[in-house]
Amino acid sequence: MRITATIITRDEQDNIARAIRSVGFCDEILVVDSGSTDQTVAIAKSLGATVICKDWPGYAAQKNFAAEQARHDWILSLDADEAVTPRLATSIQLLTPASARCAGYDFPRLARYCGRWIRHSGWYPDRKIRLYDRTRGRWVGKYVHESVQVDGERGHLDGDLLHYTCDSIEAHRANLERYTDLAARELRESGRSVGALLPLLAPIHSFVKAYVLQLGFLDGRAGITIARMAARYVYLKYSKARASAGR
Repeated sequence: MRITATIITRDEQDNIARAIRSVGFCDEILVVDSGSTDQTVAIAKSLGATVICKDWPGYAAQKNFAAEQARHDWILSLDADEAVTPRLATSIQLLTPASARCAGYDFPRLARYCGRWIRHSGWYPDRKIRLYDRTRGRWVGKYVHESVQVDGERGHLDGDLLHYTCDSIEAHRANLERYTDLAARELRESGRSVGALLPLLAPIHSFVKAYVLQLGFLDGRAGITIARMAARYVYLKYSKARASAGR
């Protein structure tokens, strides 16, 4: 089965080589870059990837653009801070045109956070469709939480997709600020009302869910930090949505 691996980038010189090398089994590697000022593009080209530069239109739109430029219909979509494990690569390579009857395939994503692999806290197995037939699937999501939606059966593959997330709490806080800006904008444009109590009650629910119900306490100190950040995320999202609505 002929596969194009697509990776979207911007200033990812510390991650891009790992991502590209992990998908070396694919028939084409396509990087779509949105204005990197570091060595991302040079590194990608040196490793044999085709690089296309395009201004940033949003996560889903950029990933759909990447799929449209591919030589092959089967797309393996990665973020620059992700990498395919050998076991997952083997699962993908075992697919054939005759056996790949599904429109898309999901597999678990294992995140590394502040030097530790996280297996609870709602972060694992976190199965995502990342291998899909572009004639039967596409990315959806206006600003944040984009995902692949397929028209047809969804299959499952073994092996983890590794996600190298934040190396520090400071980096996590910076990400929260950026993503909650987008989440609040999406919430506001959806027309959904945000009550006065939601910024107060939703964080409590998010903390309990991540730390207790999703066994975050088994992730040690990282687990309680993740639960606190989950609470902070919903607090900022709802607070920013209310502030932008003039409440």
